[in-house]
Amino acid sequence: MRAVLQRVSHARVFVEGQEVGSIGMGWTILLGVGPEDDEQTAAGLVDRIAGLRAFDDPEGKMNLAAADAGAEMLVVSQFTLYADLRGRRPGFSRAASPDRAEPLVERVCELLRQRGFTVGSGRFGAMMDVELTNQGPVTFVLSTDAWS
Repeated sequence: MRAVLQRVSHARVFVEGQEVGSIGMGWTILLGVGPEDDEQTAAGLVDRIAGLRAFDDPEGKMNLAAADAGAEMLVVSQFTLYADLRGRRPGFSRAASPDRAEPLVERVCELLRQRGFTVGSGRFGAMMDVELTNQGPVTFVLSTDAWS
């Protein structure tokens, strides 16, 4: 799995002009699923996201994990994180098929909820508009590929 985490003061996602998910302060998570990913991969990514100490403590230092900061999560599926960019036109054969990816995106949301987070999400496979205010700006790229 690959995830781009953006620390936000607020974020919303729209499909056909209708808001389908929103959060206050927390992480906007752009999430890509690879063909070898499974529930164990999803659980490992959620552990990493939940434990990443990138929210400000009272002294203004990035020292708090999401739960400590009262963060919320907005998960937006993004297969383009697995794009092959060697040519001029991106290829997407490195991304998981939709029937494999969709349940894993939902599983990430479920695991975050089980940890007590408020979780919003986009709509899998839809053309979405994501509106966010990146706080900091703070952005991290996580890849479970590097953990194996």
